[in-house]
Amino acid sequence: MIQEQFTRQARPFAEVRAHSAESAMGLLLDALAPAPSDAALDVACGPGIVACALAQRVASVRGLDIVPAMLEEARKRQASLGLANVTWELGDASRLPYPDESYRLVTTRYSFHHLLEPLVTLREMARVCQRSGRVAVIDVAPAEDKRAAYDAAEKIRDPSHASALTERELGALFDAAGLEIETTTRYRLEVELEAALRASFPEPGGADRLRALYRADVGVDALGVGAELRGDEVHFAYPIVILVGRKRG
Repeated sequence: MIQEQFTRQARPFAEVRAHSAESAMGLLLDALAPAPSDAALDVACGPGIVACALAQRVASVRGLDIVPAMLEEARKRQASLGLANVTWELGDASRLPYPDESYRLVTTRYSFHHLLEPLVTLREMARVCQRSGRVAVIDVAPAEDKRAAYDAAEKIRDPSHASALTERELGALFDAAGLEIETTTRYRLEVELEAALRASFPEPGGADRLRALYRADVGVDALGVGAELRGDEVHFAYPIVILVGRKRG
């Protein structure tokens, strides 16, 4: 499902302005505190937005993704920015093809809600991270009492959505992977509904169902995204958390 959805979404996903917003990227870079000598790995790198941002701060970056079309978009971004210190690799986030302790920084953004076994991927990220390095997960983190409604809506928009994790659940994954959380940063990723739909490929009839669902949620907020009308447009904001941790021991 991820292959199918993100092969189609590759270009429109890369073009969504919110995904490369400087404010959100600044929060991530501040939390990671990259150094010029660092080697970094971005897991499930998509169109290379995070990897290319990191490349301007570190010695080298490798981006790994399971979708070839996403890696093509990443190469285009790299070329447009003139970056020579980024490489791209096709691979599975649950079986990272790298030796233990290969990277000082290991990141993944907006991927965990697509994974059936996110702990497997987080353990792999911890394995390839140096003990002096940091692991970062950036993803949507709905309120516990709104997660079921949020998941139902997102599965309409994107059938490859598995389940969003709450901040508490993400923290438990870090603990299980042997990572001590050092920093937690939250922000809201603002999106206009029609723009989100243009970058998505719901099942037939899904777009209209989602429009009705979001309009009914204005002033109610059962989805936890603060849907509101601005003129005739529906705007909302994904609740995002950045968790950065270090290995124990």
